[in-house]
Amino acid sequence: SSDISLSSPVSIGNICRSPIAEAVFRRLVTDEKVENKWMTDSAAVSDWNVGRSPDARALSCLRNHGIETAHKARQVTKDDFQTFDYILCMDESNLRDLRRKSNQVKDCKAKIELLGTYDPQKQLIIEDPYYGNEEDFETVYEQCVRCCKAFLEKPH
Repeated sequence: SSDISLSSPVSIGNICRSPIAEAVFRRLVTDEKVENKWMTDSAAVSDWNVGRSPDARALSCLRNHGIETAHKARQVTKDDFQTFDYILCMDESNLRDLRRKSNQVKDCKAKIELLGTYDPQKQLIIEDPYYGNEEDFETVYEQCVRCCKAFLEKPH
């Protein structure tokens, strides 16, 4: 069994992109009947929005696709680096921050990667839609679906 954490932006913190990615991944593993093989969570690099629900536009986007989430924002912890097999993040600044944090953790087992590296359409970065519109949230959703599907299809 594998563990996955989808890590989100520094600038805002676990209320837009990563809750969408987490909810999408949960739906995919449930549909594939492999949810018992995966422990899925999302977290922020910063502590800005700890305890907050996802952005209303993220929730609305997920609902439009028949997906519900009860996620509350949290910050990445030392344990995450020791517990999860993969920490998949959204952009280069996340990647830098997570790698820096992981260097301070003994026994870091997590493979830290951009979720976008799995995108068959080669969109490496999943842009933060916070200052955008509903269309931008939809783009994030579609990227997450493509990337999560491709990630799940590879051997682990």
